[in-house]
Amino acid sequence: MVEETLNQHISQQFDSELRALRSQMLSMGGLVEEQLANALQALKANDENLAKLVYNNDYKVNALEVSIDEECTRILARRQPAAGDLRLVVAVIKTITDLERIGDEAERIARMSMQIQGGVQSRYYISIHHMGELARQILHDALDSIARLDSEAALNVIREAHNIDTENENVSRQVITYMMEDPRMIPMGLSLMWSARALERVVAHSRNICEYLIYFLKGKDVRHVSLQKVEQDARQPHY
Repeated sequence: MVEETLNQHISQQFDSELRALRSQMLSMGGLVEEQLANALQALKANDENLAKLVYNNDYKVNALEVSIDEECTRILARRQPAAGDLRLVVAVIKTITDLERIGDEAERIARMSMQIQGGVQSRYYISIHHMGELARQILHDALDSIARLDSEAALNVIREAHNIDTENENVSRQVITYMMEDPRMIPMGLSLMWSARALERVVAHSRNICEYLIYFLKGKDVRHVSLQKVEQDARQPHY
């Protein structure tokens, strides 16, 4: 009886640790999402103060990654999780790595915005703005799918992520046209193209995050496979 009570207590404590771990990961995701939104606004408005805020807050993202990673290591060492619990810890470790890299891309966009003198004129900003909104929404939806543990929502994000290549091509064509029309636009154009590349990577990392969620929920590794295969695995029964 005493042993059963002790095992139940340990199990409850472990469940509490796993819930806290997931909560910390979502908090990190919220900070990264805020960093990206601020970076895009800084780019649009050429807001140097907002860009500096993004730059200066990047350490918070890095610190969270280190803290969560240390907690994952502690859980692996002390609890020796198996099956779904182990997949959760592994998924968290991988997810926070991609979140940290999204934070780096947000910081990079903020730095690009500080290199653009006089702000991005509206006609130059149309394509990059649309791409930025797409990337921001994809990141938001990826984090929402984690919060709800929703594999179908994660699958929708993976589908949407395929559209980013077209958006990047549109930005490149538009910016190159502007630079050809006016060579004075070249510095701004290059900054916009680097920002578009950063947004492309944001979407790639968001897709990765959704793949880790499917791995946790379904026990299927859906990296580097066709979209059809991802859809098939994502709709398998929960393990």
